[in-house]
Amino acid sequence: MADALVIAAHGSHLNPGSSTPTYNHADRIREAGTFAEVREAFWKEEPHFREVLRVLDSDEAYVVPLFISEGYFTEQVIPRELRLQDWTPDAWASDGVSATAATFQAGDVDTQVHYCGPVGTHDAMSQVIAHRADTVLDDRAGDDVGMVVVGHGTERNENSAKAVQYHADQIRQQDRFAQVEALFMDEEPEVEDLTEHVHTKDIVVVPLFVADGYHTQEDIPEDIGLTDDYRKGYDVPATVDGRRVWYTGAVGTDPLVADVILERVRDAK
Repeated sequence: MADALVIAAHGSHLNPGSSTPTYNHADRIREAGTFAEVREAFWKEEPHFREVLRVLDSDEAYVVPLFISEGYFTEQVIPRELRLQDWTPDAWASDGVSATAATFQAGDVDTQVHYCGPVGTHDAMSQVIAHRADTVLDDRAGDDVGMVVVGHGTERNENSAKAVQYHADQIRQQDRFAQVEALFMDEEPEVEDLTEHVHTKDIVVVPLFVADGYHTQEDIPEDIGLTDDYRKGYDVPATVDGRRVWYTGAVGTDPLVADVILERVRDAK
């Protein structure tokens, strides 16, 4: 029997758009006909992580977490809810950004599960982030453009910042932008100090989030000075401290993320 793909995402009871990127990426992959089944599963929505393997017809599944970093959900919640026997985070042998895949038997169902690292730490995401910047920049941008990759950050999980820093480093090495920085909402260096950390005349800000929602549509625009009230809207580019600032939507909404999901599966084979 052919393989199944499960895309595991957080979802939200409060933001109905949270699951939209997951469904969009699943639809693109489903249309390609690569898998016998493509299923979406969520922590905060239906269908739930706990049930998804039970409704598969396939006896072999690739599970790809649509999360930005390795941490609580990818290392504890998803494996627990999928009932992956003998799972430990050490199975990925990761330094926080290098998880690939490990294979387990799922308890109470006859399914072999190839549990992949999160989409957000895959090398190919660096190109998606850069592409996201290119989609919003226009001919008003000069040659001296700085990029900021924005992450949530949290002192409770050092890997949250590692993923953002990793991609900023990868893009910096490509010399596509005059300056590349990683800034955060909940740890230093903070995105609200944008113009203190980036010294170029033009700046493009790319939020490394899975979906657009409260943080990307309200918090970050206000934090970086695009507007004092997100409800009023804002121009792109906007002038902040004498600089022109372009702002993109969440990276996870980019259609190219579907390709990164497939890369995760290829790496697991």
